[in-house]
Amino acid sequence: MAYLAHTAHAQLVGLSLGSIGWILTMVAIGMVEWRVWVVADLSVVSSGLAWVGIWRVCFYSHTVVTSQRSPLYCQKMDISDSFVPMEIAVAQVLMLLALGLGLLANASTLYGLRNVFFGLDGRRAIRVAFTAGGLLHLLSSLCALLPLSLNLHAVATDQNIGFPENFHMPPAPARQDVGQAIGVGITGAVLSVAGGVVFLCYRYPVGAHARVEPWWADADSSGDLSAGRSRSSGSSLSGRDNLAYESQEHV
Repeated sequence: MAYLAHTAHAQLVGLSLGSIGWILTMVAIGMVEWRVWVVADLSVVSSGLAWVGIWRVCFYSHTVVTSQRSPLYCQKMDISDSFVPMEIAVAQVLMLLALGLGLLANASTLYGLRNVFFGLDGRRAIRVAFTAGGLLHLLSSLCALLPLSLNLHAVATDQNIGFPENFHMPPAPARQDVGQAIGVGITGAVLSVAGGVVFLCYRYPVGAHARVEPWWADADSSGDLSAGRSRSSGSSLSGRDNLAYESQEHV
């Protein structure tokens, strides 16, 4: 297989972008700061801020939490809960799907780069790996951007959530803001798009099919290298006699 390492410098950058985007997507899934509620009543929510994520709701309280070491009160949300709004239920499904697709995309592109730098497979395997990885990156970013946009729209339109009583959340916040998790998730999705485009733009060099081989590769299968040597000596290894050396022999 021809030497192709010099053709994949941009794809190394694409792998870095896709990997960072996948990590940021994973971080956004675990963060609770998707929507920040500013609460006017401080009798329960002591800090005046409550964080609404896609898996749980948390706030600091000295009323419902008796521990002084960890006054953080959290309640989990499941997709089966009737009060969970559509944008959170969609995020629970699609963000996990985006994470899985991103993992497959990174694995596919890494396999393609391995073939490029080590010359283990042919042209078709490289193109299929890069194309599949690029498409998976784009699909992963699409799965992440949809729930991120829905939750961003919910904050912009000031939509409320009817939490049950055991959550100790007010029926409506005094104000709600966009949390850091949405910014992290959007950044990860954009990086995944950039990485996917880089891999889709890879072009196998035209005419890069010749195998670089030593001169003895022309020898026959019996292992006799004399034919290869004779052909080489007749072409590139030819020279002329050293006259000074010959004059020493006749002394």
